[in-house]
Amino acid sequence: MGTNSLPTSERHAEDFSGDELPFSERDSAHLPGHWLLARLGKRVLRPGGLELTQHMLDHAKAEGGDVVEFAPGLGRTATEILGHSPASYIGVDEDPKAAAIVGQIVAGRGHCITANASDTGLPEASADVVVGEAMLTMQSDRGRQKIIAEAARLLRPGGRYAIHELGLQPDTLDTKVKNAIRKELAQSIKVSARPLTAAEWTALLKDAGFEVDWVDAAPMALLNMKRNIADEGIIGVLRIVKNLLKDSQARSRVLTMKRTFTKYKKHINGIAIVAHKLG
Repeated sequence: MGTNSLPTSERHAEDFSGDELPFSERDSAHLPGHWLLARLGKRVLRPGGLELTQHMLDHAKAEGGDVVEFAPGLGRTATEILGHSPASYIGVDEDPKAAAIVGQIVAGRGHCITANASDTGLPEASADVVVGEAMLTMQSDRGRQKIIAEAARLLRPGGRYAIHELGLQPDTLDTKVKNAIRKELAQSIKVSARPLTAAEWTALLKDAGFEVDWVDAAPMALLNMKRNIADEGIIGVLRIVKNLLKDSQARSRVLTMKRTFTKYKKHINGIAIVAHKLG
C-alpha cells in the first residue's frame, strides 16, 4: 500500500487549543503577531491568503514528489500540500510545539522534525519541492540567505522552491518609505519584519542558483473581514470574534496591526514565487 492511501490524522489546525500553541505562556500584549492571531483562532496566517497559497502549490507541482515544508506553523498549508498527493512530506519547525501540531495533522502521510530551516539535517538532494511561507520576511539578510541556501541544498536539480512572503510595491519604492514600513510592522507585530519588493525577492533566489518560473501577488488583507470569511469560513470568523471580545489586550494589538496594514495598504502585499533549481 502506497503512502498516499494511509489514513491521515483526524485533527486539524482549528482543533488545537491556545495552551497547545507555541508561546502559549506569554500574554497577548507580548506575543508575536502571528501566534497572537493563532491564539484567537485564526488558522490561515499567510499575507496573501489561502487562495494565493493554493495557486502557489499548483505551480509547485508536488504530486508524486518528495516535499519539505519550512516553518509549517499550525499545519494549514501542510493539509493543502497533502491534497496534491506527494510521495512524502516532511515539515521542519524549530518550535517543538509547532512540530508536534503538524506531526499530528500529517500523521500517516508524513512527519515533522524539530530543526532550524537554515540547518535541517536532512539529506542533500532529497526533495523535489521545498515550501516556505511567511518566514523569510522575519529573517535578517544573512538569515534568509542561509535558509534559501538550505532549500537549494535539499532540492534535486530542477526541484521547485515555493515561497509566500510579505512584499513591497512598487519595485521603485523609496528607501525611506521601505524603512518606515519595516519599523512600524516590527512594532505592531512584535517581530522583526523585512519585506522586499518583487524584484528584490527574485534577485535573492537568482543569486542562490534558482530560476524564477512564476510570480503572483495579492492584497495584504490578513485582517479584512472579506478575506477572513474566505480563509476561515463563517464559523472560524465567529470563533475569532468571540475570542477577541474576551481579551482586551488582544483587541488592542489587533487594532494596532490593522491600522499599520491599512496605513501602508498601497505598498504592502502578499507575494508568492515558484523557482526551480538550476543544474
